[in-house]
Amino acid sequence: MQPSAAPYDERLTAPRSWWLISFLVGVAFALILLPFGTLPLLGGLVGGTAVAAILASSYGSLRIRVVGDSLIAGEAKIPVAALGEAEILDPEEARAWRTHKADTRAFLLLRSYIPRALKVEVTDPDDPTPYLYLSTREPERLAEALKAARTAVA
Repeated sequence: MQPSAAPYDERLTAPRSWWLISFLVGVAFALILLPFGTLPLLGGLVGGTAVAAILASSYGSLRIRVVGDSLIAGEAKIPVAALGEAEILDPEEARAWRTHKADTRAFLLLRSYIPRALKVEVTDPDDPTPYLYLSTREPERLAEALKAARTAVA
């Protein structure tokens, strides 16, 4: 039986500064269209800001959830029975696992603007993925939710 509410649910939203950048992109489009008059200037401001905001929003719309017996990270759905120990990575260690320690076979749900992460072993012998790297603002809570889900399944 699956619980009705997810014990862990996080949306990896874009940082606030990206919304300011979206507005500045609109200003840039407005300045490009300035020689053509006021109406194109306003259209460039609104249109450029809207397109940049949509792009920032879509990039920041990924979610990490633990629901029932599954971890859902972006578009991946992994049963918690196939997962091993979770390791909480501080910003320095997370940077190392994003760069020189990274394995090309690993599943990376990477957002560079989130400094901390959780590295979870994949214990399924049929899966070539050695581990999951999940950018998260709350790695402790995610590790606890995975542990609780693993305990509930066993």
